[in-house]
Amino acid sequence: MNRETVVTEALDLLDDVGLETVSTRRLAKRLGVEQPSLYYHFRTKKDLLTAMAAAAMAPHATAPLPAPEDDWREWFLENARSFRRTLLQRRDGARLHAGSTPTGDLDRIRRKMAFLVDSGVPEQDAQMAMLAVGRYTVGCVLEEQADAGRTEDLPPDVPVLDHEAAFEAGLALILGGLTQHATPTES
Repeated sequence: MNRETVVTEALDLLDDVGLETVSTRRLAKRLGVEQPSLYYHFRTKKDLLTAMAAAAMAPHATAPLPAPEDDWREWFLENARSFRRTLLQRRDGARLHAGSTPTGDLDRIRRKMAFLVDSGVPEQDAQMAMLAVGRYTVGCVLEEQADAGRTEDLPPDVPVLDHEAAFEAGLALILGGLTQHATPTES
């Protein structure tokens, strides 16, 4: 048993039972070990959850960074969509991610910010837009994951929200506001 195995099993447990029910006791049972043996790899449950969040975000965290010739608007949209897709890959993915600190991702964040600034987006606007779209995306996915399973209980006359369409509409509004502040570029 190694750290990666523990995190993989913990994420599988998350998918099976949800974040509220994930416990080190359940994880140890799933791994066929005694609970104290998990402390060799993770001192606290919080440490385990942090590692789980980082592993769950790997698809987004390893997505290609923007190239100088990319259109910043298209990149901005795709970056948010990639983040959303990644959060949706895990049960309670948004809850797991919420409040986590991307300490290992700081270089990637700086490069994304530099790309936006180099594309004509004022630095403060780029910072606020990245923060806003990140929080918007987490909020949308929180609602979408909370709604999963509740729609069957709705009366037939209650419309069901198209979460993807709603996300795209809000994303377009954020991009529209940001575009008003950007300096036109040649792209």
